[in-house]
Amino acid sequence: MKITTLLENTSCRADVVHAHGLSQYVETNAHKILFDMGPGPAVLDNARALGVDLTAVDTAVLSHAHDDHSGGLAAFLSVNKTARVYLSRAAMGDYYAMGKNGVPVFIGMPEEVRPFEDRLTLTGDALRIDEALRLFSDIKTADYRSHANDKLKEKQGEDYPMDTFRHEQNLLICEDGKTVLLAGCSHRGIVNILRRAEELLGRSPDAVFAGFHLYSPGTGETEPRELVESVGRELLAREHTVYYTGHCTGQDAFAILKELLGDRLHYMTGGTTAEI
Repeated sequence: MKITTLLENTSCRADVVHAHGLSQYVETNAHKILFDMGPGPAVLDNARALGVDLTAVDTAVLSHAHDDHSGGLAAFLSVNKTARVYLSRAAMGDYYAMGKNGVPVFIGMPEEVRPFEDRLTLTGDALRIDEALRLFSDIKTADYRSHANDKLKEKQGEDYPMDTFRHEQNLLICEDGKTVLLAGCSHRGIVNILRRAEELLGRSPDAVFAGFHLYSPGTGETEPRELVESVGRELLAREHTVYYTGHCTGQDAFAILKELLGDRLHYMTGGTTAEI
């Protein structure tokens, strides 16, 4: 199984665009998967630069509605005519971030996706796509809450209550005895998502690819060291799991986690490929 980071906040190559967002391409024996599409059409250019044929993707998954992950969806669907796209039925909601001046800014699914609605498969709490692919969003615990979520809202009528991230889903891929978890931004907490994955699998996944949402791009603030270290100790306790992170984890939190996890933690910069 090969996982290529098509787009991330950083890039290891001059011909790979970097932008605040995330998109990953997964190639297994049975599938070619696009997991998230970044903030816009740059994902198409990066795929070409990396030799990834997006027209051959058979399965696409959107982890959640935020436009740094969904912004490139319409561009992908314009070049790929056959893949089904799996997203939470809640992903079509009105999602906002509160700006520094207190004015809400829309960060949900772009309108350009509307003409492609017949290509979308809306999911609930769980969906087994086939024997190798499973989606889940029914997270049962709420520990290690990130304050970086505080400014993220869902518009309901004239009100802007806190986003509950009911639109967030995660992907498990099983192949040749190995299991990989992809979790987008982990708004509901990477530890909580891991716990649910372990309930479903009966063991910990072999590898995790996810942003850990320990940094707020709006404020530039990283979560307190105590919280980052608590998350790190939980990850460390999964003795046979390796982690690939970036994007909303933030560079400062990554450095703290690296102190704890050592060579079990890797940065998934744009243009890199990992083989599991």
